[in-house]
Amino acid sequence: MSLREFKNDAKKDSLLKQLIDMDEIFKQQVYEVARLIPKGRVSTYGAIAKAVGYPNHSRHVGKAMGGCPKDVPAHRVISSSGVLSVPEFQPKLEAEGITVENLRIKNFKKLFWDPLEEL
Repeated sequence: MSLREFKNDAKKDSLLKQLIDMDEIFKQQVYEVARLIPKGRVSTYGAIAKAVGYPNHSRHVGKAMGGCPKDVPAHRVISSSGVLSVPEFQPKLEAEGITVENLRIKNFKKLFWDPLEEL
């Protein structure tokens, strides 16, 4: 391997490490915001994405929530249309007093917790 090839590999490794670090920081920010959602309220993937500074990354929030720690209330994070993305979360939401009909949050606008306005 030439010195030039070695430097390019080192640059790729460094860049990859930075990207992994950024991804981990993003996830931690998402989890911190989600932990703030009060019981009996819901937020959206998009609202959380905006709150952490990535307004067009709601899918990334969803992906992060898919592997979140147990202390993160993932059941309180739903789609912007008020529909549950994970039907298994319905019992948890109902236990918090939220009415769900056909996987849709009843009174979604009233229950919506916007981190940009609430924090």
